[in-house]
Amino acid sequence: MIASPAFSGKSYAVYGLARSGLATVEALLAGGASVMAWDEKAQARNQLLPGTGRETARNAVEGSHLSAASDSGPLHHASHGPPPRSGEEPRVADPLATSLYGFAGIVVSPGVPINRHPIAARAREAKVPLIGDIELFARARADLPPHKVVGITGTNGKSTTTALIHHILKMAGVPSEMGGNIGLPILAQEPLPEGGVYVLELSSYQIDLTQSLDCDVAVLLNVSPDHLDRYDGMDDYAASKARLFAMQSPDHAAVIAADDDFTRAIAGLVTGRKILVSAADVKDQSRWPALQGPHNAQNVAAAAAVARELGVADADIARALETYPGLPHRMERVGERDGVLFVNDSKATNPTSTAPALAAYPAIHWILGGRAKGDDLDPCEPWLGHVRAAYTIGEAGPMFAKLLRTKVSVEECGVLETAVREAADAADVGEVVLLSPACASFDQFRDYEARGEAFRAAVEAL
Repeated sequence: MIASPAFSGKSYAVYGLARSGLATVEALLAGGASVMAWDEKAQARNQLLPGTGRETARNAVEGSHLSAASDSGPLHHASHGPPPRSGEEPRVADPLATSLYGFAGIVVSPGVPINRHPIAARAREAKVPLIGDIELFARARADLPPHKVVGITGTNGKSTTTALIHHILKMAGVPSEMGGNIGLPILAQEPLPEGGVYVLELSSYQIDLTQSLDCDVAVLLNVSPDHLDRYDGMDDYAASKARLFAMQSPDHAAVIAADDDFTRAIAGLVTGRKILVSAADVKDQSRWPALQGPHNAQNVAAAAAVARELGVADADIARALETYPGLPHRMERVGERDGVLFVNDSKATNPTSTAPALAAYPAIHWILGGRAKGDDLDPCEPWLGHVRAAYTIGEAGPMFAKLLRTKVSVEECGVLETAVREAADAADVGEVVLLSPACASFDQFRDYEARGEAFRAAVEAL
């Protein structure tokens, strides 16, 4: 756990008690802070078992990743140093209805829509900064063994690039952990030894809640329409991404994939040291089975530039690209049946992220649909020649069928299991059945991960 003396003697409110919120509560307490915690859901608040000292916040954070702690174990673990003093268990109270005088910050979950949630107005009224767990990590850095931080943002490709950089560093023998918007919350992780590298996937929401993260290497992959319910148009959204570079020291490196108008404009505004890359820099992906398609060419270009900046040799980079296993739900090869490959790209939740998946294979049976983020599939148009047939599901199914029917064969399937069966029956040897929905999942599934697992199960049931 990253529990810093920088937290000692300060008071924080933690609003939102999912994984990162629970990790934040525990790290603050272990660092000697006083904590007021709240979640709108009673079930989440009850995880803290106020007044008993019996919680298992770390257990809730780690879930199946590590063995569960005993339900009767303390909130603080002996391996994390001296426990908080008596009375420093979290106080469960709503910061919207409680005095915040003297607080050092309100730590909110990135999922809280701060553009319209009353907690933002409450923070302004109380003159207390609204921050996230990444900002707490930034404040704790001075107390950690000497290290470097890589921060990766962009609309699409963040998770793959983060995991790929982490894999390259591990293969090269560099101590590394990944966190932020991927894996365990960063405050729940053990500090790296001297020379280690923290690799952080950073959404625009997380950047909005961060004030002082000076990345040794900051990465911007791309900017395309997304999350516009949280921003006042595309310019505002792009400005959020650009803040990652504004927090950097001038001598630190900015790696920018200058493949779209927004990233090129942001590159022009960066005054520090810039390393410009492009998907066009990558000429041959044939030796990297988990890194197919033009979007992964961009991911590779950025990851390789970061690795070189950190001193990794080209031979180590090449070996790591060949052995990178990929991430679940991102161009994941889930099986092959009668010469037909089944690929799970459930993470593609908008047309811009689906387009490179269509570009990756020459003969595709495309399963798409869900809760649409727009009313077109324009980014996918250049690759419709690769689509043998489309199979629509979910709320957007009828709209997408109407958009596609004059261009490709379309089956309106409604549900995923039907789409998988029909696509599998129609596909010939050498063709691909691709789930790349171009939509959010929330009409029929808990999240994109549940949708991807349902696809895997449907393939296995064939």
